[in-house]
Amino acid sequence: MVNGRELVRYSGFEKFGDQSNGTEHSALTADEAKQFAHEWIEAWNSHDLERILSHYDEAAELTSPTAARLLGAPDGTVRGTANLRGYFQKGLQAYPELRFQLKDVLCGVRSVLLYYTNQNGTHTGEFMELAPSGKVTRVVANYSA
Repeated sequence: MVNGRELVRYSGFEKFGDQSNGTEHSALTADEAKQFAHEWIEAWNSHDLERILSHYDEAAELTSPTAARLLGAPDGTVRGTANLRGYFQKGLQAYPELRFQLKDVLCGVRSVLLYYTNQNGTHTGEFMELAPSGKVTRVVANYSA
């Protein structure tokens, strides 16, 4: 439940376009973007690694200044769920009080941007590209200066 409303689980995109001429596209509706965002935030706030990872495609790529710092990776990029697992686990251990508060959700055709604050009040914007399955394929995280 979010804000007193029971939410239906997010399961991918709505299809639109003319399938007969190959112009079908996968579009994320505003409701789907909000649903995805709430589920993603709830997963992180639960600190349940499997629940967090359930949002990511096996070939997902994440780029983040935090990844650069925690992993000593100059480009801050983590590729694949096996490596994401290690990074997320390290992050949850480094920040046991980790908690996100969703501030806004912006949606694109196959993308969503989650704007939130963490337990320290740091503002974060995470741009996520999504596969038609609803799984995250690419993330770029940005933090308040």
